[in-house]
Amino acid sequence: MPAPSASIHLGVPTPYITSHGSKVARLHMYDWIVLVLLVVVDGILNIIEPFHRFVGSDMMTDLRYPMKDNTVPFWAVPIIGIIGPMIIITGIYFKKRNVYDFHHAILGLLFSVLITAVITDAIKDGVGRPRPDFFWRCFPDGVPAYDTFTTGVLCHGKASVIKEGHKSFPSGHTSWSFAGLGFLSWYLAGKIKVFDRRGHVAKLCIVILPLLLAALVAVSRVDDYWHHWQDVFTGGILGLVVSSFCYLQFFPMPSDENGLWPHEYARHILDPDQLENNAQPTSVDRPNFLPNSSFRSSNGLEMGNSSQALEFMEAGRRHQ
Repeated sequence: MPAPSASIHLGVPTPYITSHGSKVARLHMYDWIVLVLLVVVDGILNIIEPFHRFVGSDMMTDLRYPMKDNTVPFWAVPIIGIIGPMIIITGIYFKKRNVYDFHHAILGLLFSVLITAVITDAIKDGVGRPRPDFFWRCFPDGVPAYDTFTTGVLCHGKASVIKEGHKSFPSGHTSWSFAGLGFLSWYLAGKIKVFDRRGHVAKLCIVILPLLLAALVAVSRVDDYWHHWQDVFTGGILGLVVSSFCYLQFFPMPSDENGLWPHEYARHILDPDQLENNAQPTSVDRPNFLPNSSFRSSNGLEMGNSSQALEFMEAGRRHQ
């Protein structure tokens, strides 16, 4: 008696927001809860008083830069680091119609910015480094006062201004910008296949543009005398590192042959009933690798590699 043929899903449904959005979000409910907790934690870190590092009279030489307005206002940072990338991600969704990509990109972007914000503000509060314009925050009338014994400053400025003056390291503008725009650079690199080994430098320029914008925000913080150069350098590195981890948590490397879509979309192609079962992906949901380097998916389909499987299943959907 011949063995029954393996069932093959050729008509994998397109994962739209209307059909799959709520299911995908439900599977990541705990991730969204963690995001809310990060917002609360960052709010608390901004309320508490930072460490007031000792500032002596001899240290004021490097802290007498003039107080200036922000070239990039505080309210503009979320627009640059969050709203802007979200608009681009949404535009790509309307073109590609893949809710896995849309959901994971938004989730990864928010995690990147909020994790960076919490780390940045925690370090700010713990270090308490004075800003380059600290003298004028401490002595707004230009008349300094020092302790006769310790030579420490005796500030008589506005309390909120002095508090902000102890939050120089690292730069929040810079870390937020590099977290959001760094994630966007990773995302665009995967979408336009910048590392496809075809030598299209124009693609590389597109990926670098968000990083250039973040760098200009960082430079403005030094030009406005709100930060020392070490503050913005550390903030930039922090934002880039966190954005890289957050992107790779949801997406393959852009140089990967399947780098266009998130990891979970590959599982959707191989097992389209996964969401219907409303189960979190586990090790048993992954393809079963065979000795000859091929694998068998959860629906019984055996193929040479994941790229071949994705191409086969996608082709079936297109010709349905």
